[in-house]
Order: sequence, then C-alpha cells, then structure tokens
Amino acid sequence: MSIFSFIKEYKHIEKPIKYVIASEFFIQTVNATFMNIFPLYMTRHGFSDRDIAIFITFRFIGVFILAIPLGKFIKNKKLMPFFYLSNLLVPFFGIAVVIFISLQLKILTLISLLLWGASFTFMQIPIFPFILRNSSKKNQTAAISLSYSTWSFGGILSGLVIALLDYINPIFFDEQFILMLFSIIGFGGLYFLIKLKSFNELINEDLLEDNSQELNKHQHTDWKLIIKALTPTLIIASGAGLTIPFISLFFDKVHNLHKGGFSVLSFIASLLVAYFAMLVPKIKTFIGYKIAIPGTQSLAVISLVALATTQFYNTNPIALIIASACYLLRQPLMNMAGPMTSELVLNYVGKNNREITSALTSAIWSGSWVISCLMVGFMFNYNISFANIFLVTSLLYAIGVILYYLLILDYNKRESAGLIKE
Repeated sequence: MSIFSFIKEYKHIEKPIKYVIASEFFIQTVNATFMNIFPLYMTRHGFSDRDIAIFITFRFIGVFILAIPLGKFIKNKKLMPFFYLSNLLVPFFGIAVVIFISLQLKILTLISLLLWGASFTFMQIPIFPFILRNSSKKNQTAAISLSYSTWSFGGILSGLVIALLDYINPIFFDEQFILMLFSIIGFGGLYFLIKLKSFNELINEDLLEDNSQELNKHQHTDWKLIIKALTPTLIIASGAGLTIPFISLFFDKVHNLHKGGFSVLSFIASLLVAYFAMLVPKIKTFIGYKIAIPGTQSLAVISLVALATTQFYNTNPIALIIASACYLLRQPLMNMAGPMTSELVLNYVGKNNREITSALTSAIWSGSWVISCLMVGFMFNYNISFANIFLVTSLLYAIGVILYYLLILDYNKRESAGLIKE
C-alpha cells in the first residue's frame, strides 16, 4: 500500500468546497509567514520582546472582538461574501502592517494589526459551517482535514521560499521583503472564489429566511452543551498562546537559529503536519476519537516538555538538534488532532449551535492568546525564561487532554442514546 494512498479520500470532496479551501490556503500562507518571521522583523526594527508580545496581542484582539457578533450574524446567511472580504482584507492589512512597522508608526501599526486579525474571522468562522452545509456525511472528515491542512501547506510554501531566498541573498531578501511578497501572494485566493461562480447552483446558500425565522422560534442555543464542548479548547488555547507566537524567538535567542534556519525547520514541520493531518480520516476510521485525540495530544505534550528543557543546556551543540527534533514531533502530533476535535465539537453541539460554536472557538483562541501574549510580555519583563513559559504551556495542554477525553466519553454516550446526528 502506498504511503499516499489516503489521497483518494479527498478526491470526492465537492468542488465548491475544494475551491473555498484553495482560497483559504492563500490566507493561511500569509498567516504562516507572519507567524514565523514577523517577531524577527520587529526585533530587527528595534522592538523589545515585551513590545512584540503586546503588538501581536492586537492581532488577536481583532479576532476576539468580531468573532461572536459574526457567528450570530452568519446563521442562515450566505457565506460566500465573507470569503471575498477575507481574501481582500488580509493581504491589504498585512501590507499596511509591514509599511507602518518600517516607518515606526506604532499607533497605525496597532490599528492595522487589529483590523488584520478581524479580517481573518471572515474566513475562519464561516469555513466549517460552509463545509457542513455543502458536504455529504462521508466527506465531512476529509473536507475538515483538508481545510485544517491549509495552514500546513501555507507553511510549506512559506518555509521553502523563505529558505531559498535567504540562501540566495539574506540581505536583499530580508524580513520586510518576504512579508510584503507573501502579503501580495495572498490576493491569489480571489481567483478561486471567482471561479466558484460557475458552481453557484451546487452551493447550499439559498436558505429561506422565512423558513429559518420560523424554525428559530422553536430552536434555542444550548449554552450548557456549548460550554462543555469548548472548555477543553479554552485550556488548550490558553497554553498555545504562551508558546506558538514566540517559537521563532525561542530558536533565535536560545539556540541562535535565525530566519533561514528556522524557515527550513518550519518547512519540514509543515510537511509533517500536512501529511499527518490528511491521514486523519483513516486514523479516525481505524481507532476512533477515544484513542486518536488524547493519544496524539499526549505525545505532543511530552515533546513540548523536552523542547522547553533544551534551554537548560543550550550551550551544548546537541541542544539544538534535540530542540529541532522535538519541534518536528510536536507540530504534527498536536495539529493532527485539530480536525478531529473540530468535527467532534461541531457534531456534539448539534446543527442549531454550529455557527455560534465556530465563532466562540475563534473567540476563545483569540481571547486566550490576547491574555497569554500579555502574560508573556509580563514574564519577559521579569526575565522569566522561555523554558519556564513553555512548561506552563505543557501543563495546560495536559489538563486539556484530560478534558477532551472526558468529552469524548460523553460524546459516545450521547451518540448511543441517539442524541447526536452527524
């Protein structure tokens, strides 16, 4: 059996979904590039670690502010216009952020980061409801996994191009050039959305407002169910916010691995994440949520602990090798659980609660990252090491894994009772 035999799982995904996911890929390419080298870009322009943490916070504030209102608004609405907005505004504000940083215009940078973050919500929040509206039951897991993988594919392209440009001329192809380049590339997603017009008759967007309003009179948001479903996400997101935005700084300042080297590492990690994320439909079929989700996440926690502790012996040449290996293990292990947890949560809360749950998921991730980034800025101010910050993340991850396991047990119980319909 070929190691790529799983690809056939994705051939049957409906074309409208494939095109929207293709447009999402361009947004995620911008996202991956900024996540990897934006902190380094700010460092080169004289910003302190604490300043970087505060500025990055504003990106997540933008998502947090807009997420819940948008989640309520999109229910029973056409979703395509939101995808157009995201594909226009994310690259536009990415360019604005780069320009304002170079000119040291801090207020305009903060405003642009706020609007940049908000622009992501127009893709992040509607994408899973769009998939569930327009895919058959047998294609749902594959479609969600493919959507999740766009982050990885964006990282693959970003890491490869950055590494090549750094090899050719690291001075000319500096952080500013690369951030501008990928922001412009981000507009490419519009091409796929325009092509989608020929599939309008296949898109389940024509929801009758009168019928929807009549139905909503008899439907209520089940907040108890939603809170229970999203509590593990809250814990995991809080931990991630302490680590993910600052991983490039960790390798830069602890292990002296700069832009080019980290881009190679990021490229390899993205390849692994993409490969294993796309294996999710098969993994789910063979071992189910109960083993797959806590199993992969637990191994990821162990890898993160090992990664963090390399700071304690970073003068030893082997520290960088171990840190790199742990990073390459942690990334696919933690991320491959993502498609499964998303599908689990959205099916657990039921059809009537999906849009608001998707919005709350984005709000939780962004709100948690706002608080976490502020905490990291505070920790940097008191010279708390990266290692200790990452170990706090590991503890939060471990709690989140336990809560996911308990949620899966309840999911199985509700499914057996006929209360869950995928």
